[in-house]
Amino acid sequence: MLEKIILYVITEHRGKTIGILLGLAASILFISYGFWRTIFIVFCIVVGYLIGKKLDENADLEVWMKNLFKSKD
Repeated sequence: MLEKIILYVITEHRGKTIGILLGLAASILFISYGFWRTIFIVFCIVVGYLIGKKLDENADLEVWMKNLFKSKD
């Protein structure tokens, strides 16, 4: 019964469910670690996501990193 309810909520209200879970995670991080440490954790997660996305797309990671950090002469 509980499995059916969870499946219904996830399929029918995906955006709301993800928003609630992200809000819960953020509030726990803010309370536990403070603002700046939480911002650093979120930054690391975003960088990890971007690198993982590029790997999933079979992009050349070395070229992507060079473009990311190239000098702006």
